[in-house]
Amino acid sequence: MSKKTYQGSCHCGKLRFEADLDLAAGTGKCNCSYCWKVRAWTIGIKPDAFRLLSGKENAREYGFREGSVNHHVFCNHCGIRIYTYGYVEQIGGEFVSVALSTLDNLSPAELLAAPVSYMNGRADDWFHVPAETRHL
Repeated sequence: MSKKTYQGSCHCGKLRFEADLDLAAGTGKCNCSYCWKVRAWTIGIKPDAFRLLSGKENAREYGFREGSVNHHVFCNHCGIRIYTYGYVEQIGGEFVSVALSTLDNLSPAELLAAPVSYMNGRADDWFHVPAETRHL
């Protein structure tokens, strides 16, 4: 695959975005407490590949640790998280992590073909696969 521009939104449509993604480059699932609860399946990109098109006034942020580098952005109307942004040196600095479930024009075939990497966030061991991944 190569980069394709996908359109996405929250459930109510108040937040709309587009993102340039290469699904063949890989997607991710994590077992940390946040990702576990939201059943996150995401793809990480550079900030310039993500564009919030509408609804900025409806966007709210959540970070679950004091001083967290992750800012989870969700709609204040329907509650759907559409992306996370932050800075992590080990992955190349600034990033945006798009929730694949919010992509409006992603086909099941494209999703099934995308490779998945697993992260052991529950143990703060982000760069290793957890012992069990079937539930993610």
